[in-house]
Amino acid sequence: MKAYWQLTLAQLRIFLRNRQVLFWTLAFPIFLMVMLGSFLGDGNGMSVSIAVVDQDQTSQSKEFSNLLAKNEAVHLESSNSKEKALDQVKNGDIQLVVVIPQGYEAMMKDSANTKTFEVPVYYNETNLAVSQIGLTIVNSVIDGISKEKVNYTPSIVTNSSGIEALDLKYIDFLVPGILAMMIMTNNMNGVAGQIAAWRERGILRRMQGTTLKASTFIAAQITARLMLNGLQALIVLAVANLIFGISVNGSWLSLITFVVLGTLAFMAIGFIIAGIAKTPESAAPIAGFLSFPMLFLGGVFFPIRDMPDFLQPIVNVLPISHLSHALRETMNVGTPFMELGSDALILACWTVGAFIVASYTFKWE
Repeated sequence: MKAYWQLTLAQLRIFLRNRQVLFWTLAFPIFLMVMLGSFLGDGNGMSVSIAVVDQDQTSQSKEFSNLLAKNEAVHLESSNSKEKALDQVKNGDIQLVVVIPQGYEAMMKDSANTKTFEVPVYYNETNLAVSQIGLTIVNSVIDGISKEKVNYTPSIVTNSSGIEALDLKYIDFLVPGILAMMIMTNNMNGVAGQIAAWRERGILRRMQGTTLKASTFIAAQITARLMLNGLQALIVLAVANLIFGISVNGSWLSLITFVVLGTLAFMAIGFIIAGIAKTPESAAPIAGFLSFPMLFLGGVFFPIRDMPDFLQPIVNVLPISHLSHALRETMNVGTPFMELGSDALILACWTVGAFIVASYTFKWE
């Protein structure tokens, strides 16, 4: 136990004495957050996210969805549940929900029908400017469909209802992403470079010649990294709250749990890289090769839903995708931990799987 605490404190001292490491792992992410937040923090996107709940499931209803999707300003999603789609509006994930009721195609084929047919549209009344754009697009599509009918009279009208939703801006999206980025770079890049440097300098070989157990060494590394990540997260959140008024709407315990899971997952990947790389010079490019794409594919700076369809299967297995999503849901929406169980499970699987691989690749000398 004494050796464990000595190693933990030694790791903390090494980190705090290295000004270059402090800058890149703490000062730079805060600087990036403040700069992006100052320039883009009030923005909430120019595209309109619309979910279509197709209760008719006919060729005519699918054509309705296709006409909406053709508009370049529309990001269209399909949903099987009206309730889930309305929850997305409340959480600020989408702006509008269009419900195509059952009987839509039958009405369209009945040329003798003179009654109006209502298509319910629910919109985010908090972000009214974007919602109005979405309503205009939906109305224009409906108007075009109606005019195709013989003996045209307004056969379809919208029935719009406002929903009180979260007033989320880009800075609300960015801060959890910055936390996820810090956890990834501090642990994956940091562990890979440090362990490779210790191996090159013979420190690991000398440790192996003592009574020190490998489990004690790894436990001390994990403890030190968890303490550092917790401190860094608190500093970032304090700065975000002071400058931008950002707060944690969900459980702090849930937030801490995901910080721990993210730390363990990326530390394990860092140990794999340290085992593969022979020198610190080779560890840095390998870690960069992995971390750089994840910054842009993992939902750190941009919403995952805006990624191309062919990238979605890859994005959905990245650990940073689930870490950034879980942190964002906890901080912005206040989603309970149990509802984020899939994110926690995937991060746990990455942790276990990566540590198993690391046990085979890791070398003391």
